[in-house]
Amino acid sequence: MIDEPAPRARPQRSDGEQSRERLMHAALRLFAQQGFAKTSTREIAEAASVNLAAISYYFGDKEGLYRAVFFEMQGKPEDEIARYAGQELSLREALHGLYTCFIEPLKQGDIAQLVMKLHAREFLEPTGLWQREISEAIRPMHEALVDVLCRHLGLRQPDNETRRLALSLAGLGVHLHCCTDVIDELAPALGSGPKAFDLWLERLVMYGEAMVAAEQQRRAQNPKKKGEKAT
Repeated sequence: MIDEPAPRARPQRSDGEQSRERLMHAALRLFAQQGFAKTSTREIAEAASVNLAAISYYFGDKEGLYRAVFFEMQGKPEDEIARYAGQELSLREALHGLYTCFIEPLKQGDIAQLVMKLHAREFLEPTGLWQREISEAIRPMHEALVDVLCRHLGLRQPDNETRRLALSLAGLGVHLHCCTDVIDELAPALGSGPKAFDLWLERLVMYGEAMVAAEQQRRAQNPKKKGEKAT
């Protein structure tokens, strides 16, 4: 089990850490393709064109390298939340920030897909890191989105429908983020061209606004009776 704490922040890059970067990228590809158990440190070092001792120097051991790859090859939760949770943001601005969190990594080529494959392996070959990902990243981001919705729906506290809406809004981005290979098969034109992801961002914001508007309409048509508990 790989459950020891590790810093999530990406370290400042310097010329002396090019080996570390190469190790991270080589390890990401191999861990995503083969899993933790079937990937050797020697294999990673050879793929990164560095000395085997570099893994110990930068990460301590194979487990430390895996933790670094799992958490550092994605945005920090606090930075992602800052994109959409500002009190001054309109609903459109907040949704634009939310979906930017999903779109920007896709512009980095295959890195986003490899990260998602690596995370998916946690379901098949758990190492103990997925629960930490939920508690330290997914939950805070969900709660921040719920707060945004409460503000724009005029709610003092969230109910189950607010959380359902938050999960549905995030689901639009998650599906695009996780299923680019499926989208390429079903509708390849949607991912072609330099502006493809910018258009996806525009459409996701539009769809998100429609979902929030539908929830506002539902609440207006079904007001809760005085003293009725939120469901």
